[in-house]
Amino acid sequence: MSSPKPAYRSLFLSHGAPSLAISQHTANAFLRTLGKTLTKPKAAIVVSPHWMTRGFPVKQAARYQAWHDFGGFPAELYQLQYSPAGDAALAERVQQAIRKAGLPTATDSNPQIDHGVWVPLMLMWPEADVPIVQVSTSNGDAAAHWALGEALRLLLDDGDVLLIGSGSLVHNLREIGPEFSPATDWAMAFDHWMSDKLLTADRAALLDYRAQAPSAVRAHPTDDHLMPLFTAAAAGNAATKLHESYAFGGLSMSAYGFA
Repeated sequence: MSSPKPAYRSLFLSHGAPSLAISQHTANAFLRTLGKTLTKPKAAIVVSPHWMTRGFPVKQAARYQAWHDFGGFPAELYQLQYSPAGDAALAERVQQAIRKAGLPTATDSNPQIDHGVWVPLMLMWPEADVPIVQVSTSNGDAAAHWALGEALRLLLDDGDVLLIGSGSLVHNLREIGPEFSPATDWAMAFDHWMSDKLLTADRAALLDYRAQAPSAVRAHPTDDHLMPLFTAAAAGNAATKLHESYAFGGLSMSAYGFA
């Protein structure tokens, strides 16, 4: 008898550069394996740093299409398409939950999904057979994104819906090197500090990471790519580290599951 598949309420996935979709990096293989390992949800709520607005708008479209929101990459990457269905009923429930928590929201009908959404989902579910609802990140801080995760917790109780925060555990584009550069000491120090606080559920330290974590400003000159982590952590419970690797020297590809 095969062992039961692990189940998580939420995930945080580091998506790195758009080229992860066609890369031989270990994070590519990890995401492909993760998609085969997890029980496939009926729908996924996805939060990406590449759609940032005021408040937490929710996308509402019958079907989405990959937006190639980047430049300077191999031509092969621009040929990739990914078109998952939307879920109107779930989108409405998401908006209601956000409003009930006193957070600002709105409806957005743009059917394009940025690479923070489609790159990891294409690797996990290449058939695009999991409907999605995308929620914006905001110009708020870690506490605001934690509040978003708490607002969405109840939608995950039955196990049919998975929340995915897509970002990067370390994201410094100012200090990147070749894709397979070894991890830098400062990137690993920040990554491992965050890992310790996530695995011990130290919410206070996590929300104060900018002051407490080693090399926090170096790891995130701007913190947009870390915000989805707080939403995923707040939406779930105990954390499990699913993957650790580094790309381009200044990007951590760490991933977590929250039961």
